[in-house]
Amino acid sequence: MDNMYRNKWLILGAVSLALFMGTVDSTIVNVALPTMVADFNTNFPTIQWVVLAFLLGLSVLMLSVGRLADMLGKKRIFLLGLVIFTAGSALCGLSPTVYVLIAARLIQSIGAAMLLALGVAIVTETWPSAERGKALGFSAGVISLGIVVGPTAGGLIINALSWHWIFFVNVPLGLLALIAVWRYVPPLTPKSNHEQFDFLGAGVFAVGLLALLLGLTVGQTIGFGDPRILALFGLAAVSLVLFIAIEQRVRFPMVDLNLFRNLQFSLNLATGALTFVAIAAVVFLLPFYLELALSLPVAQVGILMASTPLVLAVLGPLSGSLSDRFGTRPVSVIGLAILTVGYLVASTMNATTTPLGFILRMLLIGVGMGVFQSPNNSAIMGAAPRNRLGIASGMLSITRTLGQTTGIALLGALFASALSIYAGQPTDISAASPEVISSALHDQFLLVAGLIGIGLVLALLAWRRERRAASAATVQPDAA
Repeated sequence: MDNMYRNKWLILGAVSLALFMGTVDSTIVNVALPTMVADFNTNFPTIQWVVLAFLLGLSVLMLSVGRLADMLGKKRIFLLGLVIFTAGSALCGLSPTVYVLIAARLIQSIGAAMLLALGVAIVTETWPSAERGKALGFSAGVISLGIVVGPTAGGLIINALSWHWIFFVNVPLGLLALIAVWRYVPPLTPKSNHEQFDFLGAGVFAVGLLALLLGLTVGQTIGFGDPRILALFGLAAVSLVLFIAIEQRVRFPMVDLNLFRNLQFSLNLATGALTFVAIAAVVFLLPFYLELALSLPVAQVGILMASTPLVLAVLGPLSGSLSDRFGTRPVSVIGLAILTVGYLVASTMNATTTPLGFILRMLLIGVGMGVFQSPNNSAIMGAAPRNRLGIASGMLSITRTLGQTTGIALLGALFASALSIYAGQPTDISAASPEVISSALHDQFLLVAGLIGIGLVLALLAWRRERRAASAATVQPDAA
């Protein structure tokens, strides 16, 4: 263990490179969506599936991947994920139609699930607990750097070459990450390999989650009141109940439900999900606003989209170190408060907003996410035992991707409805006026500000309860 800690920076660097690659890919795709709509001669609901197919695969697979890694070894699964993700990226770049691209993104998501479900677990296990916040903050900073590089590089690549090349950049990065992880990350062999994989629980969970996500996404096109969509939601609800019943009875469950009895673990998962519901919808919609409402060139859109994650990259390691010193709850609460104000300020953007005005309005959102994310992740992972780090990391990743999928699906549907309301007739985003697009975006910012506000209230109540519990624990021995 001491030797592993001596190599902690090399391990962190190797894992962060893999996470950086996955982040660059996802942010590059967002910038390319308007270009793909024109190139494939498709529409807004269809092009969403380039993003949603990837998120669907991630959400369905990550919990199973985390459990398998706890049983078989995290490094082995992580390396396999790098191979699949790199190959899937090449297939995406070679796609001749939007439907082939969507299928290739599903393949790519299999590898991405292995990377994103295990990156935080590997860092948590290979760093001392007293420095966990700093390590996870550094990882968050690298991921944010990927978010910065993605839009900027995407805009430049699309402007100079074509959207195909935004996927090809993953091939050399994937090979480099594969070598680094193979060389520096230790085997991380499980302490016990006698446990069995819960195939029934995994299958029921996958069916239920897939039904939920399909209902959220397909419902945008055919309507959420359609009997088929209601049936999907019903299947999701039944699957959830059945999954919980299975996990309470099997000897080696997919998810240790006792983890949710820890207030810090369960509440931070919930607040983290809310922040990703908000940020996913905004990141998805902003390129359309910048290109269609403000009439900015795609290269400039990429640079502007990088402004917020640049702040994240700087503040992630700092907030992680602060949480090691002052505790995760106060730092994360401050982050949520800043984030709420940030979305309210961003709601003032309109059809005449300048690029500088856009950056200044988005600055607070970057500061809020930068302050909140690292201590929140540290609190979640710190609440899990070592033999459940893969599951905890997988659940953390699921809340992130499920939040993103829900945000894009629900808020995307609300945005499309708002476009028609402000236009006075059914309209697609490509035909909407700058004023209509700006008004619809304004409503989305106010809505997500409300969501983050709910998370802030929950975090404040939990903080108050934790302080009372700590005071009681201090008074009781003195009284004795």
